[in-house]
Amino acid sequence: QVQLVESGGGLVQAGGSLRLSCAASGRTFSNAAMAWFRQASGKEREFVASISGSGAYRYYADSVKGRFIIFRDNGENTVYLQMNSLKAEDTAVYYCAARSVTATAKDSSDYPYWGQGTQVTVSS
Repeated sequence: QVQLVESGGGLVQAGGSLRLSCAASGRTFSNAAMAWFRQASGKEREFVASISGSGAYRYYADSVKGRFIIFRDNGENTVYLQMNSLKAEDTAVYYCAARSVTATAKDSSDYPYWGQGTQVTVSS
């Protein structure tokens, strides 16, 4: 059974920073692409960032480019999302996702494994 467990969410003021973590267990994901998605209240789930199995390739949504950084520690089977210069519109539940191939994707349907989500609230 594959499990992804997110942590690090919380309440932060606009302009502040948070770091989300996603720990994978039950299967080795050292060569698997991972991603972060988010879903704001009343809106559809959207792509935030993804990283290839080796970490060499990273992709970002335009809305977070230059502010968020995705990186991973394959020795710990963990992926991180460093979020800087947070804005009120970043408020959402953030989900970690994984797929069992090294290449990344931006469509949520390409990721079979999901975490339970962690709430990020940015106050303006």
